[in-house]
Amino acid sequence: MLGLASVTGPEWTERALGSLDEVLLDHVHCEKKAASTAVNLIFRYAHHPMLMEPLSALAREELAHFEEMLRALAERDIPFRRVHPSAYAARLMGGCRDTEPGRLLDTLLCCALIEARSCERMQLLADALPAAGEPELATLYRGLLAAEARHHATYQDLARATDLFSADEIRLRAAELAQHEARVLAALPPEPRLHA
Repeated sequence: MLGLASVTGPEWTERALGSLDEVLLDHVHCEKKAASTAVNLIFRYAHHPMLMEPLSALAREELAHFEEMLRALAERDIPFRRVHPSAYAARLMGGCRDTEPGRLLDTLLCCALIEARSCERMQLLADALPAAGEPELATLYRGLLAAEARHHATYQDLARATDLFSADEIRLRAAELAQHEARVLAALPPEPRLHA
């Protein structure tokens, strides 16, 4: 369903549970970056009017999640602070073509993959947190799952909505970028991150 070419192993969940404060702080920044990405796409692709409203709605929902995660940090007395960015998104986006319209398709599909990986890992957290004595946090992550899956679908739908790409081209490129995403993830150092 999510179109990922690899599955997160149990070592990620163990590492995340062992450094939960860092994962939560990273997650806050991921939500902020997701909102920023949607807004940047609105500016970059203003000549594609069919993208504007869905991207605007997505940006607003990502900001709502940012605020929700800020509250989760505050409840745990974790101060919001800057963190060094993970290399995941930059390396994933490095697989995008440089020329249009291929760059548009690749960017939308990479955004879909980021949302898919977030969804997969939030599910792992939601499943593991109750046994770790964190039922409230598990509830929070369960609440975010539907939105993450919807965001994944939104980016895929936007690729189809432009009418610039055939269904076969989208399917083929999505599979290629999913393989690229799996390689990027496998090459990252094991850090307490949502995407590491």
